[in-house]
Amino acid sequence: MKTLVLAEKPSVGRDIGRVLHCQKKSNSYMEGSNYIVTWALGHLVTLKDPEGYDAAYKEWRLEDLPILPVHLKTEVIPKTGKQYAKIKELLGRKDVGDVVIATDAGREGELVARWILEKAGNKKRCRRLWISSVTDKAIKEGFAHLKDASEYDNLYRAAVSRAEADWLVGINATRALTVKYNAQLSCGRVQTPTLFMIAKREEEIRQFRPKPYYGIQIVAEGTVFTWKEEKSGSTSTFEKQRAEEIINKIKGEKLKVTRVLKKEKKKMAPLLYDLTELQRDANRRFGFSAKKTLDLMQQLYENHKILTYPRTDSRYLTEDILPTIPERLTACMTGPYRSLAAKVKNKKPAKNAFFVNNAKVGDHHAIIPTEQPVELRNLSTDERKIYDLVVRRFLAVLYPPHRYEETTVYAVMGKETFMAKGNRTIEEGYLETGEALLEDDEEMESEETFEASAKKANRELPKYVEGQTISQIKASIKEGKTKPPAHFNEATLLSAMENPVKYMENRDKAMVKTIGETGGLGTVATRADIIEKLFHTFLIEKKGNDIYVTSKARQLLELVPADLKKPELTADWEMQLSKIAEGRQKRGAFMSEIRSYTVSLLKEIEGNTKTFRHENRTNKLCPECGKHLLSVNGKNAKLLVCEDRTCGYRETVSRTSNARCPVCHKKMELSGNGEKAVFFCGCGYKERLEKFQERRKKEGGGVTKRDVASYMKKQQKEVREAKNNPFADALKGMEW
Repeated sequence: MKTLVLAEKPSVGRDIGRVLHCQKKSNSYMEGSNYIVTWALGHLVTLKDPEGYDAAYKEWRLEDLPILPVHLKTEVIPKTGKQYAKIKELLGRKDVGDVVIATDAGREGELVARWILEKAGNKKRCRRLWISSVTDKAIKEGFAHLKDASEYDNLYRAAVSRAEADWLVGINATRALTVKYNAQLSCGRVQTPTLFMIAKREEEIRQFRPKPYYGIQIVAEGTVFTWKEEKSGSTSTFEKQRAEEIINKIKGEKLKVTRVLKKEKKKMAPLLYDLTELQRDANRRFGFSAKKTLDLMQQLYENHKILTYPRTDSRYLTEDILPTIPERLTACMTGPYRSLAAKVKNKKPAKNAFFVNNAKVGDHHAIIPTEQPVELRNLSTDERKIYDLVVRRFLAVLYPPHRYEETTVYAVMGKETFMAKGNRTIEEGYLETGEALLEDDEEMESEETFEASAKKANRELPKYVEGQTISQIKASIKEGKTKPPAHFNEATLLSAMENPVKYMENRDKAMVKTIGETGGLGTVATRADIIEKLFHTFLIEKKGNDIYVTSKARQLLELVPADLKKPELTADWEMQLSKIAEGRQKRGAFMSEIRSYTVSLLKEIEGNTKTFRHENRTNKLCPECGKHLLSVNGKNAKLLVCEDRTCGYRETVSRTSNARCPVCHKKMELSGNGEKAVFFCGCGYKERLEKFQERRKKEGGGVTKRDVASYMKKQQKEVREAKNNPFADALKGMEW
């Protein structure tokens, strides 16, 4: 008898098939003497749309709500139905004795496999492969330690509960909002609080009034000393008059050193990457969107097999990974990492190392290199950037801490106290790997203190002794202004989604603890898609790197039920889902609560007396239905879309290109098609596509006709896909 192995994606399936010596290959499976390996294409089975229960639901009407089927049913996704049929056929073969579930090791991966097997009516014994990388070694070890699939039944119950809860709340609330206001409006437990956080940040910025503050700095023999209030320890005052009085008091006085403190300090390397931290860093350093970083990680994990499972929320390793570290170091000993890896290859990390913690690893450990040797030349430029981040972080935690001596010099002028700080490096430590810790998001957004600016100027201090006096002094008043919080970019928005405590109304300890334990809004696997969906539905837009809510979003937040704007809701759901996964809560009790909650949401939406107004309506008419077109800003394009949600027509007006303006060197936008296409820039520069190509050819580079044709084809495809299915795309797989 043979074992049927079900993977989540073709690339992973083929890797498993190769390791299991499956020589016979086809487009949908591989077969050997002992194993048949097949694969899904992500989800092959999903929850039925409302019209699958009753044809009357094809038309969206308020009187049909709520839609609450007693049992939610699944259906095969038509687009990938052929692959499902092949899996069902393989399951039915008489020579297949059992099944191994080899989908991604996590809640969603469990759902992918179980829905397929359940829909196909499988009755054969199931076991589970649970691995965090797809190297040959990991696959072999995983098959040597297969577990009975029943051990993951609770994980499946949690997964299906999440899917059904999102369906019930999402379908009903979105239909209610959309029909009542005749606009494409959607809401949910993750996307709406995320939108609310962006809007609240904008409101904070609008309401902010800058306030001047003052400090005093003196330069003595090249060292910058900062005035310090003796009682409070503050280095600034909001009273300019007081700063002027201090300056007058110390005129003619000498600076006398009263104390010199030297203290050796050390800074540990930053923890290893989880997906969210990697997405943040990639956005800060390279401007990558969260979705792009995840896609690149997926390539490095699935195709190149040189990094471990990307969708992890842990920044730690377990003890059992430590013996594999030398082999992982050998695998990445190439190019710029050769000498760095060689220095730590023979050093065995201790089980109590700061990056090792079994208790802080859930389904998957942190992202690290695999034992698969890397061929850097096979990686694209962007893949190299992500790989470089992960490898340098991996090397950094294996290096000793950065050690330095911090010197603090206290001095007085008259009765006023001044202070200077400087550092002297003792040992480079992990900084030798090229891993530089970026400032925390909150630190990046706050005002720089006078003390911090002085420390940057001082670097390493000269030698000072107590009692030393300095007469050559230059004193000055420094002025600063309080700054508003910065607009969100993708990096800081990811941080806020991961830790939304400051946006919670309920700050009791239990709720704060819950939001921390459940990982904030969404999961590491879904946050990128949520942000992309907000762009796609024109609820947020970009101005430079900053993210703003649109007029549509501001109105939606006025119309949506208050509960759905709160991070507390998703924290509560995730807490209950975790309990279901651990066997500490019944799935039925959770779903009963969700049904009651759905009904209460509809009552609130129906009772709202506010109206929705399209503020971006143009004078242009839709060529398909004759109604007005709306001007919207997509993530990388400006579009016109029909105001009638049932029409779905849209056209691209212009799209941000990679071509640089010859005047200001910023990225230009490309509008029009074919010979009429024109590049234009915000600085006023314009250039026809034909002239642009001629100029770039003379300069020895540029865009070829093939590049332009490819770009136009891609643009038309995006318009066609969006036009054909405006609501299905918005609702399918949405994390509500």
